[in-house]
Amino acid sequence: MSKPVNVMPMDAYNARLVEAVHPPTWVNPKPTGVYDMLVIGAGTAGLVTAIACRGFGKRVALIERHLMGGDCLNVGCVPSKALIRAARAAAEVRDAEKLGVKISGYAVDFPAVMERMRKLRAEIAPHDGAKRFASLGIDVFLGDAKFEGPDSVSVGGTTLEFHKACIATGGRPAAPDMPGLASAGYLTNETIFTLTELPARLAVIGAGPIGCEMAQAFARFGSQVTLITTDHGVLPHEEPAASAIVRASLHRDGVTIHEGGRHARIETHGPTKRIVLGSNVIDVDAILLAAGRRPNVEGLGLERAGVDYDPRGVKVDDHLRTTNRRIFAAGDICFPYKFTHAADACARIVTRNAMLPWLPFAAKASKLVMPWCTYTDPEVARVGRSALELTEAGVDIETVTIEMGEVDRAMLDEQTKGVLIVHVKRRSGRILGATLVSAHAGETIGELTAAMTHGLTLQSLSKVIHPYPTQAEAIKRAGDAYFRILLLRWRDRLTHLFSGKSVK
Repeated sequence: MSKPVNVMPMDAYNARLVEAVHPPTWVNPKPTGVYDMLVIGAGTAGLVTAIACRGFGKRVALIERHLMGGDCLNVGCVPSKALIRAARAAAEVRDAEKLGVKISGYAVDFPAVMERMRKLRAEIAPHDGAKRFASLGIDVFLGDAKFEGPDSVSVGGTTLEFHKACIATGGRPAAPDMPGLASAGYLTNETIFTLTELPARLAVIGAGPIGCEMAQAFARFGSQVTLITTDHGVLPHEEPAASAIVRASLHRDGVTIHEGGRHARIETHGPTKRIVLGSNVIDVDAILLAAGRRPNVEGLGLERAGVDYDPRGVKVDDHLRTTNRRIFAAGDICFPYKFTHAADACARIVTRNAMLPWLPFAAKASKLVMPWCTYTDPEVARVGRSALELTEAGVDIETVTIEMGEVDRAMLDEQTKGVLIVHVKRRSGRILGATLVSAHAGETIGELTAAMTHGLTLQSLSKVIHPYPTQAEAIKRAGDAYFRILLLRWRDRLTHLFSGKSVK
C-alpha cells in the first residue's frame, strides 16, 4: 500500500485528484525482469518518457514519490491558468463599460474560484494517473526511489534493475536568505492553491513569470497586492519594452511595485507580516514567494549511480546523458528552460537517444527552438535570443517592431497595449529571436517558432495569408516591413550600380 497523501483542502475534488495521481490503496507491482527504461519522477518529463518508451514495446517502470502529473498538473500550469482565467473574467467585467456594456456591479467569489480550479484539476488528473499508465503496460511504483548502484534502484524495499534510466525528479521553490522570512511563514506555488479565503493584503516576492501572473490575478480578485522585485525589475529576462508593458499593466490593476527586495527583512506582529524595505514598511496578511527554483537531487543516491550533479541539477551532455552512460535526465532537473513543454521536448530526446541508439545522428538539446510565455494580461511570449543576447554574441542583426496599436483586430478588441519585436540576421533575414506582447501571445508565437525551426526568413512570412482581422496579422506586418527594407536596399544598390558608384 502506498503512503497516504493529503492535498488541502481535502474536499471531493481533491479526493478525486489523489485517487487518480496517488491512489491510497495502490499496491506496487512485482518486477518481472530487467527494465529497458526506468523513470524516476512522474511529472511531464517522466510521463512522456515512460509512455514513449512503452510505445516502442519496451519494458518500462515509472516511480513517483508524491503526486503523478508533477508540478504542471498539481501546483503549476493547470491550477494557475484556471485562476488566471477567472481573474481575466473579473477584469473584463470591470472594463466592460468602455465597450458600451454597462454593469451595475460585480463581486469575486474567491472560494468559488478556487473550487472551480480544484474541479477542473480533478477532471484532468486521470490523464496523468496511475491507473491509466498501468493500463498501458507500464509498471507504476509509488514511493521513494534511491539508486543502489549504476544499474539498480530501490523503491519500497524492492530492487529494480534497468538497462537504461531517466531522472526526471524536477525542482521545488527556492527560498532566499531573507531575515525573518522563515519564521513569518510564506506561500509558494506548492501551497497557494490550497487557499480557500482571499488574503486582503498579499506581498509577492519575485517578479518573474510566476510572481507577475499571481500578483495580477490576486489584484483582480480584490487583494491589495505588493510586488517586491530585485534591482533588476519586472520580468528582467525579457526585452525591456515587454517588461515595461507588463509593469504598466500591473500598475493598472492596482499592484504596487517595490524594487530592492534583496535588502528586505520580515517582522511578525501577531497575524501581520511586516516587510521592511529601506524606508518602506509594508504590512500584509500573506506572502507569496516566487523567487526561483532548486533541483530535487537530494536522497536519490546519485553518487552510488555515478551521476554527477551540482546546485543547478544533474549534469548532462547535449544528448541529455548523465555521467553514467546508462542514465539520462530530462526536465527541470537538468534543463535551463523550466517549462512543461521543455520537459516534453527533453523526454522526446531521451526516448530517441535511449531507444534508438543505432540511428546515425543522436537528438541534441542544443537544436531545440524553445518558446515560452508569461500569462499576464497582456501575455509575453518569446522565442530565441533577445537583442542584448545577440549583441553580446557579436551577431549583426536588424530589428523589426510592430506596435499592436497598428493592428486592426487589437484596436477593435481594445487590446492595443502590446508589441511584436523580431530580430533577424542582417542581409539574410533569418529569424534569430522574437518577443510578442499581446492578449493571445502564447497562442500566436508558434508561427514564429515554426519559422525559426525550419530556417525561414522573416520576409517569407509576408507570403503567408492570415485571416482578417486577427491579432496574428502582426506577424505578416513584420514580414511586409522587412520585405520593404530589402526592396529599398536593392533599389539603392541598383541606383549606385547604374550611377557608376561603388557599393559596399
